Amino acid sequence: MAMVVWRTWVRWAGPASVVIWLVALAVFGARLPFYDQMRHPVSLLGATGVPGAGSFNALGFVLPGLLAALAALGLVLRMPATASRPLRVAGQMLLLAGLAFAAMGVFPLDAQDIENRASQAHASVWLLWLVAFCAGAAMLRVGAARDAAWRPVATLAVACAVWMLCSAFVFGSVMPVAMAQRLAFLGWALWLALLARLAPC
Repeated sequence: MAMVVWRTWVRWAGPASVVIWLVALAVFGARLPFYDQMRHPVSLLGATGVPGAGSFNALGFVLPGLLAALAALGLVLRMPATASRPLRVAGQMLLLAGLAFAAMGVFPLDAQDIENRASQAHASVWLLWLVAFCAGAAMLRVGAARDAAWRPVATLAVACAVWMLCSAFVFGSVMPVAMAQRLAFLGWALWLALLARLAPC
């Protein structure tokens, strides 16, 4: 019974993470009269001094990040004892990405001073989230080369990683940075939503 409950939690952790993040973004964004989803970054909702910042950090970053880490842990536990080293490293990096996302809520942005240590810490964990996921996707693809069962989820991971990199470093030149940031988050959300469906049983 306990195993069934655990598998259910793991299976729904990814989609739940996406839903909670989207709801938090919509609800907390609507509560602030000055906030514009098209122009303002997501992190502003959790910035120091913004009304409701603590609650948003908990529901918009920490909880979704921990659920994403749980989904990645489920992926690791699905790997057989004979899984190659690249597959195992991939699982660890994807788990790290989830924890880094949660850390964005632990180290909030300071809207009054984007150059201070608090803001730099937030930017650092954001970059760690991006790098860890992309590295995990690449290693997953390397490991999947020897195991056909892992190719669908590896292909999805690489596609999402490329999309996220483009969103983070390319799209910002042709659209508002806030929109490009959201596209990066949505690439990760797609991965989380489909992870349990595509991963080998």
